[in-house]
Formats: sequence, structure tokens, C-alpha cells
Amino acid sequence: MVVTSASPAEKVVAIIQARMGSTRLPGKVMLSVHGVTVLEWVIRRVRACRWVDETVVATTRAPEDDVVVATAARAGALTFRGSVSNVLSRYCAVAMARAATAIVRVTADCPLFDPALLTAMLERWFALRAAGEPIDYLANTWNGRTWPRGLDAEIVSRAALTRVCLQARKPYELEHVTPYIYQHPEAFRLRGFPGTNDLSHHRWTLDTRADWALIEAIYRALGDETHMFPTADVLDFLAAHPELSTLNAHIQPKRLGE
Repeated sequence: MVVTSASPAEKVVAIIQARMGSTRLPGKVMLSVHGVTVLEWVIRRVRACRWVDETVVATTRAPEDDVVVATAARAGALTFRGSVSNVLSRYCAVAMARAATAIVRVTADCPLFDPALLTAMLERWFALRAAGEPIDYLANTWNGRTWPRGLDAEIVSRAALTRVCLQARKPYELEHVTPYIYQHPEAFRLRGFPGTNDLSHHRWTLDTRADWALIEAIYRALGDETHMFPTADVLDFLAAHPELSTLNAHIQPKRLGE
């Protein structure tokens, strides 16, 4: 991983939110996928992005999350422990402590996360800012999803996150970190990062045992304990084995506030 900052004016800190107390699938971040925990896969894939200066796992103070801290440290990530319910406060604290100017939000239930996609998003972020175009938020989920669910990434400026930390009050705004930004487009400068094809029907996130079965099948076919295969390989594999996508096709994504 390249640890030199992408720009003298930018310090990119990726914050991965993780905890053992998931409501749908408790302990999911510690599930094994092809011999490696889900959390470790996510950390490895985020750290593989050349423009990420620091990777921090933001978890809770609950004793059950001691294993999250230990696993994150083993995988080479920094850690922070904070509120169980107020995830936003964890992001705010990490951004301040690490002096981040650009914050990447990633969740720990995405073991197929694509570092190449994040690299492209950050390079777009840098280019816009270098051109003097104001931007507060860049996400591959904003203004219509085209990427598979499970490749989600959001980039937020430090200034925008600071405003959210001061102004967000609703429980779902505190739990999901960024809704206050994209639900107030009049107050923030937003950009999407759509793909060239609509792949939104693919579900590669981990919320249920059915999701785990699909992800395990993909890793078993394409990976080993170190190889981080690209999204294109996953798409080719699923095109050749369409029956696998039916494993979790019935799962509905959680809505804000659930």
C-alpha cells in the first residue's frame, strides 16, 4: 500500500464502522469467509487503495467488541472505541483525532469491497477540488444506485462532517452518519459516482446467512487467503453461475430508521 498522501492538501482517513451487535446477524464481522474474518477482508481491501493514508476501525466500548479491536489491530488498522448507538460521534472523533481532511466511510459488512473503485472515486474527488470546484460529499450510492450493494463508499470533507456533527439530531442520522448530508442538498455540495452499467440488482453485502453463503461461494471459487480479486471477476463468475445470485435475492435492504 502506498502511504504517501495523494495531495499535500489532503489527508485521507478511511473509517470502517464495525461492531458485534448487528441486529440481523449478530457477530457477522467475525464470520469466516474462506478462512479469514469478514472484518479482516474489509480492512485489507480498504488498505489496498493507494490514496488511503490511514484506516481506522471505529467500534464501540461494549466488552463484546474487544474482539473487533484485536482483529483490527492484527489486520494493520488503527482503532477507536465510542458510543454504541451514535455512530456519527465515532466518525467525528476519529476525523478530529487523525486530522483528516477527507473521510471515507465504509461499513464492515462488505468483504467484496473494491479498492480500485475507491481509488477512482478519490481521484475524482482530488480532481474536482484541484479544479476549484466545491464539493462536500461524493458517493457511489447517491442519486441512484448503479453499483452492487456491498461496494458502497462515501467521501466527506472534514468541513462537511463537522457541520453534520453539530447539526444532526435524529436517531437515524446518528446511526447512519451521512443522511443529514444527502437529505439536505440545499446545504451541501453533492456528487454521485455512477457506474457505466446498472449492477444494482447484485447484493454482495452481509446481513443474513443467505448473504454469507453467496460471499463464501465467491471467495471459494475466486480467492485464497491473500488474493483480492476484482469486481470484474465476480461479475464474470456470477454470470457463469446465475443460480448463486438467487441465494440472497429475496433479502430486502434495511431502510433508514430500522
